[in-house]
Amino acid sequence: MSDTLAERLGRPADAKLVIVSCDDLGSCHAANLGVLAALHDGIATCASLMVPAPWARHAADHLEPADDIGVHLTLNSEHGWYRWGPLTHAPSLQSGEGGFPRTLADLWEHADPDEVLRELRAQVERAEVWGVDVTHLAPHLSAIALRPEFFDVYLELAVEFALPIRLPSTISHEQAGFAFRRLAADEGVVFPDHFDHDWRPGSHDRVLDAVAELEPGVTEIHVQPALDTPEVRGFAGEAAGGWIADLELVTGGELRDALRRAGAELIGFRELRDVMRAG
Repeated sequence: MSDTLAERLGRPADAKLVIVSCDDLGSCHAANLGVLAALHDGIATCASLMVPAPWARHAADHLEPADDIGVHLTLNSEHGWYRWGPLTHAPSLQSGEGGFPRTLADLWEHADPDEVLRELRAQVERAEVWGVDVTHLAPHLSAIALRPEFFDVYLELAVEFALPIRLPSTISHEQAGFAFRRLAADEGVVFPDHFDHDWRPGSHDRVLDAVAELEPGVTEIHVQPALDTPEVRGFAGEAAGGWIADLELVTGGELRDALRRAGAELIGFRELRDVMRAG
């Protein structure tokens, strides 16, 4: 029988290992300050950088060498008054108003897989040029994780850069229409055992419920911390309140205590990358 991921990481098979990951680093100044606080003063163990977003370079320049940072592969710009677009020449990835499409439906209807591959490869390479020691890949809004025509791009990048990836465990192969987790495993790509595919803003109840119900193995729990500023409230509207609450959650004591009661050990994606690259 093959070793479990926990055993490959040097822990017992019944260990409860938790990755607390922060999404949307680089999306705005408030997110940068929130994510950096979550990493440096809270219990977050990693974050993913939205390389095409306006504040991405600011984020990269304020990272510390030990920070565990992935690339938040970005093909959507979902906010009403706040836009960003592709790094590459990619007509199929542009909305009619400029920038990436707002919705996944619009993206999936028009995106050319070759342009998707070129754009996302450029995002990883740009992060590396900025000095980021990229530890993993995590698609923004799961745009390429659950569509067969784009999942091949996801796997190609994971193999090319030898990086672990985020894959949902709360969506079955039958629901997705293809065996996405088995395909990744067959390519030697590493991913956490458990990840809740839930993108509602505000994470308090979802996160605490996930900790209370931890299963053995590696569980990724995502949050989106942001500082409370006029900027983030101005462009994000009601969603901003959830992001601001996420910062309190990962820097306060409630989640820390819950993880201790659950017997969980915090880890980052860097350990998964090391295991994957060791073969």
